[in-house]
Amino acid sequence: MITLLSGRVHSARADSLVVITGGIGRKVFVTPAAAAEARSGQDVELHTVLVVREDSLTLYGFASEDERDLFETLQTISGIGPRLALAVLSVLTPGELRSAVAGNDQAVLTRVPGVGKKVAARLMLELAGKLDSIPAPADSTSAAPAQRSAATVQVVEALTGLGWREAQAERAVEDTLEQLEDPSVPELLKATLRGLGART
Repeated sequence: MITLLSGRVHSARADSLVVITGGIGRKVFVTPAAAAEARSGQDVELHTVLVVREDSLTLYGFASEDERDLFETLQTISGIGPRLALAVLSVLTPGELRSAVAGNDQAVLTRVPGVGKKVAARLMLELAGKLDSIPAPADSTSAAPAQRSAATVQVVEALTGLGWREAQAERAVEDTLEQLEDPSVPELLKATLRGLGART
């Protein structure tokens, strides 16, 4: 089981990184926010989950153990596979997910592409007891500043990777930028996703 991956970023796409470890490039699927922060040549450390299928071995990586644990917990719910679990954590932070479950706010979960009302209701029901076993870590957030133009390009790419049309993503990012001052890429992505969720 691969639970931690430390190496150098070789390349980044909207939903994945290629990380060089010991001369070998490993493809790791990550949230769009994590992919947007990564730069070629940058050292990274990811908490990982190796998902084994009959015809594939797929590695998923996260910035924190909390995200990784929630990813694994989400997959214990019927009908929730790794792709949908990653989509949940792409739209919601661990804190936002816990708050939504604690407040039984199904509308928050329906912001996630692929999660309709029925799936949101099932998630609420089954997560209610399971999240209690995963203690929330002390709040610690950090984000590197990013140029606005570069942030726009990266966030639009991330959103189209999640299923939104490019024109829709561009408008949403522009609307969000009017409300934020010099956001980092992850901040811009999260705020734009909230705005898109509110429109649906």
